[in-house]
Amino acid sequence: MLKVGLTGGIGSGKSAVSAELAAYGATVIDADAIAREVVEPGTPGLDAVVAEFGEEVLTPQGRLDRPRLGEIVFADGERLARLNAIVHPLVGERSARLMEEAVASGTQVVVYDVPLLVENGLESLYDVVVVVDAPDEVRVERVAVNRDMPREQVRARIRAQADREVRLAAADLVVDNSGTREELRERVAELWRELLKRA
Repeated sequence: MLKVGLTGGIGSGKSAVSAELAAYGATVIDADAIAREVVEPGTPGLDAVVAEFGEEVLTPQGRLDRPRLGEIVFADGERLARLNAIVHPLVGERSARLMEEAVASGTQVVVYDVPLLVENGLESLYDVVVVVDAPDEVRVERVAVNRDMPREQVRARIRAQADREVRLAAADLVVDNSGTREELRERVAELWRELLKRA
């Protein structure tokens, strides 16, 4: 079984690539989705986040107010590190359980969709590291339009992540997503053939 680490900065199109790979039959373990799951209402994860950051990071319905928490942590590296210290171990435990299930099911390719793979030095955990890449300004426009986020906030998030050169240096394979959705589909088809060959 081939363990693939899939990464790319905000707005690179990493989620589109992981969805395409899932459609081809890969088991996708999505760190972001798991990170949301481990801080759902009623979880020890959410309790720990509230203990660290206070009630103001909750919505009136008692859910995690992600935009509010993002404003706090993306402006302060120390607070971001404290958040990561709470969430990352929980994500790791859940990922390990999903991996065991994938092994049991006989999957050929397991794709770990990990936004901060490079930032956290996790390359050695995977057989292959795939980076989804697009120029910074393309990413800023995509996020501003698709998520209705102010451009300066997008740029702040980009600055909080590894820069493009560092991420590309960690890649075994690169998926260029600077073009259209159709071009991306063709590139993912090529990527899938390569992954099966390596598996």
